[in-house]
Amino acid sequence: MPNSWIDFLPSLLKGAEITILVAFFSSILAIIVSFIAGLLRLSKLWILRTISAIYVEVFRGTSLLVQLFWLYFALPFIGIELPKMLAAILAIGLNFGAYGSEIVRSAVLAVPKGQTEAAIALNMKPWQRLSHVILPQASLQMLPSFGNQMVELIKSTSLVYFITMADLTYQAMVLRNNYISFTTEILVLLLLMYFVIATLVSIAVRLLERKLTTGRL
Repeated sequence: MPNSWIDFLPSLLKGAEITILVAFFSSILAIIVSFIAGLLRLSKLWILRTISAIYVEVFRGTSLLVQLFWLYFALPFIGIELPKMLAAILAIGLNFGAYGSEIVRSAVLAVPKGQTEAAIALNMKPWQRLSHVILPQASLQMLPSFGNQMVELIKSTSLVYFITMADLTYQAMVLRNNYISFTTEILVLLLLMYFVIATLVSIAVRLLERKLTTGRL
């Protein structure tokens, strides 16, 4: 029988490690997908715009939990069995990538047309205009929104509990079931640990935004 809430920390920290890993790799996937889908929405080719639009609408219009269940529980019926970690990363990354694509698209459209016209006047190729003129300016506008998305993503990792991944929420529920009398302490620790992780991400995004804006920390 534990003597105090401190005795719960090792198990919760072990779960926090899984939560951070899922959040980290999901974030990378979400950012990559956000840029790909967001830029495809602006493509001159209708087929690329259509494919991107279908992806965005499907993943924004359905529940993340259902997507997670589909990837982990449904795919094995057609011969595709994913490890829990991969299923979690794909579900969360693709879901938030769909939302992030709208951030990318709107930020690119917000860049003044004069910037593009000036780049054309300098005989820049399309990929040069995008990489050297448009994206550097659009990225600054994306950062605050992406920061909010990352915080939401971290909180959404708690859903991997439903595929029995031993994340922070899972460890907390196991402890709660084993030590009912310490339910309040366990849930308070759970709340505080998610808060700390999300706060650190928010601070990191603000520092990055300040660095890119002013050129110094």
